[in-house]
Amino acid sequence: MDMEVTAWTSLHSAMNAQQDRRPFSRATLRRIASFARPHRRQLYRFLLLSVVTALLAVATPVLAGNVIDAIVQGRETGTVTRLALLIAAIAVAEAGLGLLTRRLSATLGEGLILDLRTAVFDHVQRMPVAFFTRTRTGALVSRLNNDVIGAQRAFSNTLSGVVSNLVTLLLTLTVMLGISWQITLLALVLLPVFVVPARRMGSRMAKLQREAAHHNAAMGTQMTERFSAPGATLVKLFGRPADESAEFAARARRVRDIGIRTAMTQSAFITALTLVSALALALVYGLGGYYALRGSLDPGAVVALALLLTRLYAPLTALAGARVEVMSALVSFERVFEILGLEPLIAEKPDARRVPDGPVSVEFDGVSFAYPSADKVSLASLEEVATLDSRDAAEVLHGVSFRAEPGRMVALVGSSGAGKSTIAQLLPRLYDADSGSVRLNGVDVRDLSAASIRETIGMVTQDGHLFHESVRANLLLARPDATEDDIWDALRRSRLDALVASLPDGLDTVVGERGYRFSGGERQRLTIARLLLARQRIILDEATAHLDSTSEAAVQEALDEALEGRTALVIAHRLSTVRAADLILVVEEGRIVERGTHAELLAAGGRYQELYRTQFDRPGAEEAHSVR
Repeated sequence: MDMEVTAWTSLHSAMNAQQDRRPFSRATLRRIASFARPHRRQLYRFLLLSVVTALLAVATPVLAGNVIDAIVQGRETGTVTRLALLIAAIAVAEAGLGLLTRRLSATLGEGLILDLRTAVFDHVQRMPVAFFTRTRTGALVSRLNNDVIGAQRAFSNTLSGVVSNLVTLLLTLTVMLGISWQITLLALVLLPVFVVPARRMGSRMAKLQREAAHHNAAMGTQMTERFSAPGATLVKLFGRPADESAEFAARARRVRDIGIRTAMTQSAFITALTLVSALALALVYGLGGYYALRGSLDPGAVVALALLLTRLYAPLTALAGARVEVMSALVSFERVFEILGLEPLIAEKPDARRVPDGPVSVEFDGVSFAYPSADKVSLASLEEVATLDSRDAAEVLHGVSFRAEPGRMVALVGSSGAGKSTIAQLLPRLYDADSGSVRLNGVDVRDLSAASIRETIGMVTQDGHLFHESVRANLLLARPDATEDDIWDALRRSRLDALVASLPDGLDTVVGERGYRFSGGERQRLTIARLLLARQRIILDEATAHLDSTSEAAVQEALDEALEGRTALVIAHRLSTVRAADLILVVEEGRIVERGTHAELLAAGGRYQELYRTQFDRPGAEEAHSVR
């Protein structure tokens, strides 16, 4: 490796190092070892090859010096030929070992990335919904990308670099001191010229790089928000395109200016170090030549010293920056382990049971609940705050009790924020009750397996969320083994078969981000089709919250098909949709204040009647909704 290249590597490491000087715990090192353990055989081979490569790297300059001595001394051509062949053989061996080392490095590094990413992804999937409501998605994705790759470098680059450079340095110093200790010590005097400027200039350039990263992140956020379908619509309706463009251009210009300054600083630094490299070689040739002419040093030794010099400064410079690289890698590991160390609030018991077969009853028995505080479900670094709020949230449900018989419909009505959606979220264990019990067929949901709960409970939410995939892929999420006939049957029953058949690519039509290519009612019906395909026995529904009357009618028809013969818990935003409910629960401030049928509650003249009159106080409103 040339001194100029190594100097640049050292500068680059200093630029990109994390400015973190915390002591790292043994627990962190043990967790690193646990991830490395499955790859230990590859790691041992990798380190062994690094040592062998270092040995070969030192052998070549020594043999080159022997060639010069053989020529000067007029030895037989066979001697020179044998030495040349040996140098060639070493070169071939170095090339082969280099490829093999690179393969092991890539296998080791990519294997570690796979393990870390899979571990983080699986762990995040087990986190409660509260985690995702607080966490910045970009920060979380960064842990899976940038930090995992930073951790991987500790094995694929830093570890092997430290071992090979240390071996190369010791061997090179030993050989150089054996040839001429005077020249070797003088050559080492120039080492600070490599290391000190790299550290100082690296710190200065790191500030520029951090500023550029900040502006790039801001531009990325601006583009992500403005280029999404809802964001683009909002800008067109209320935004100021000229101001948006000016803000983006100002950041882009600052990044350009930083790029120019960085490039010129790098160029000046490398040029200066190239000059130092030439001066070091001049010192070796000058002083070595002087000793050779006086007869105290062989000509071949001068050549060997010059070649070994490049093998001396390279590992010295690299090892000088090794601590920076190790600290940076450890920071990346800690950021990954920070995610893995966040315990999910909802855990499945080892002996979890399945939901009993047959129609399913739902029972809430004295359920109270408060949303978890931030410090229990999130990390300050994922929310971009200094410290997380540790205060306990106010209780939102207070002693809620009711029972939904198998195959019956129970409707939850009440003011916005009364706790209706919270009740629905406790049933599929998106959250766990703080006290009391939520049961399916008499079994507490905390004693049931997550897979069994998913197979039993289907939920239609207000936003009708869809992934940016095809219609087919979004439907098969519910039942991957569904046939083509099953899919079209679900679409027919959700009143969407004609629409999907008319699309250019049919079932393979991509729905767009969050299903934005479809109307609100069409998105809702697609989620209902997905639910029909899953064949779940309990339906949670709050699907008609923000739809116009026409869309609501279409969605309600599809829901009637989905609810038939199933136990249903319906969150009613429009009371006209729950007239036929077997039981209506009026929820206010986290408590059930009234319960009964539609007729009973109207006759009681309480809160339900008040809500009903609020919605139907316009002449003809009730008749308009009663046509369904």
